Amino acid sequence: MPTPRDSQRILIAGASSLLGAELKSLLEESRFAGWDFSLLDEEVAAGTLTEAGGEPAVIQRVEEGSFSRAKLVFFTGSEAFAQRNLPAARESGATVIDLSGAALNVPGVQVWFAIDGVGHNADKSKTLYAIPSAPGFATARLLDALGRAGLFRLSLIFFRPVSEAGRPGIEELETQTTQLLCFQSTGQPVFDTQVAFNLLDRYGAASRENLQSVRARIRREAGIAVGRNLIEPSIQILHAPVFYGYTFVAIAELNAKQSKDALVEICRKSGFTLDSDTSSPLGNLNATGDSAIHLAFPNNDSAQSGTWWFWGAADNIRLPAATAIKLAEKLVE
Repeated sequence: MPTPRDSQRILIAGASSLLGAELKSLLEESRFAGWDFSLLDEEVAAGTLTEAGGEPAVIQRVEEGSFSRAKLVFFTGSEAFAQRNLPAARESGATVIDLSGAALNVPGVQVWFAIDGVGHNADKSKTLYAIPSAPGFATARLLDALGRAGLFRLSLIFFRPVSEAGRPGIEELETQTTQLLCFQSTGQPVFDTQVAFNLLDRYGAASRENLQSVRARIRREAGIAVGRNLIEPSIQILHAPVFYGYTFVAIAELNAKQSKDALVEICRKSGFTLDSDTSSPLGNLNATGDSAIHLAFPNNDSAQSGTWWFWGAADNIRLPAATAIKLAEKLVE
């Protein structure tokens, strides 16, 4: 059923998630503030009382007709939830913007990076868009920036915060930290292992959180940028015992001689926020609440000519949410 041209209904599917809550908050501060918001989520979250547009609102479960008359549908919950409900959302005639990763393998999807030369222009003939994760953004921007500097090889390690597992992940890290400081045994229903005070390359076998699946998503997102840059990066992902914000380290090999100042300017022009050496050390907290990707000034590797180290941070929730709204604003211009 086609959506009416004058429809001003926005659906947030996955509204109880951290990403859903952030998106709703930003929408209410955007040009969409006066639109009609509807909140959907999994059965377990249905009935939750919240607010939308300054009015009380209840999160509803998905039913037949839930997506009807919607102009924009944002998927902000789990990938599995989005996969189940993408067909109904698309059949409604709405423009669908997916932040879960579910749409990445759907034929015809436009992945929007909001970087000049990499998925910057929104094709208004499309009805399905995918917003990359924060690591996907960081990878694409580094490829875009360093591609202009003679990039030959790029390797990245991302450090994943527990907020990627939602509120239960945050609560588990908080509880484990308290229990360990009190010399008590730790509960681990989310990660099936100790995540407090611990760096890991995998979670416990019983955990639904899977770092290899996270890496696979980043690889899919990076693969879209690779087509324009011709360099396929090596990617690893590790658990970090922090609540919010991805941090990452990258090593880039360049086949052209570049100065530090030149690389700083190239990265700045590609949209990175550069934190100078004289400011406080860059960490995940620097990026909290910011839609920009932060980079420390690059350092050359004295043992390998043409090799540079990069250290960065990005808000894993604000960055994709703000980008989704930027895309939506372009689509309704």
